[in-house]
Amino acid sequence: MEYRVAAFVAFCLLVRLKAEGDDGGGGGWFSPLDFRLEDEGRCNIDVIDGSFISHQQFFERYAYSKPVILRGLTDNAKFRQLCSKVRLLEEYGSHRVRLSTANTYSYRKVDVPFHEYVEELLKPQSIDTLGSGPGTGVPFHWHGPGYSEVIYGRKRWFLYPPDMEPHFHPNRTTLSWVTETYPQLPEEEAPLECTIRPGEVLYFPDRWWHATLNLDTSVFISTFLG
Repeated sequence: MEYRVAAFVAFCLLVRLKAEGDDGGGGGWFSPLDFRLEDEGRCNIDVIDGSFISHQQFFERYAYSKPVILRGLTDNAKFRQLCSKVRLLEEYGSHRVRLSTANTYSYRKVDVPFHEYVEELLKPQSIDTLGSGPGTGVPFHWHGPGYSEVIYGRKRWFLYPPDMEPHFHPNRTTLSWVTETYPQLPEEEAPLECTIRPGEVLYFPDRWWHATLNLDTSVFISTFLG
């Protein structure tokens, strides 16, 4: 049972809680008055309607060559309900979850009750400290191909092809990279980037470098392909 609970909670990667009660569509994880990052940046990644691309076209254009954002693939209304603050706390509040920096170069992990994480540890991100809140994210890393779908909130992505390793410090946050390094990049070193919202799915190919920045409270699903 513990394994199934941990797996489900890991699927709903939660970034911050402030609002209590009705949220106007945010699942109870945030309200319009909460702190948010407003700069969504540019979007230079293809954004297409998933119903207008065939399986063959996807493989020919994107599967092995470049990222793409797909819209209109699924209706996740039921899963959104299951990932609401109230539902998750009711079902899994007393279960322990494992927290980490989600960084390829970091191995520090901490186990805490899920309700403690939600009620006490979810706070806005500072530039220098890895934490949980708007402004958090995963520093640059790479692995196999995968999909990421936002359930609540907004998530800004930065991506580089395998042969173009970005300049970053593994023990610094994505927020610090965006604040200090990103504005100084020459155009030829600029990343592919875009902010994805609920109902949008980002696909990235094998071994692409990528980092994320949560602009507000984010709940999302990531699926990695073997």
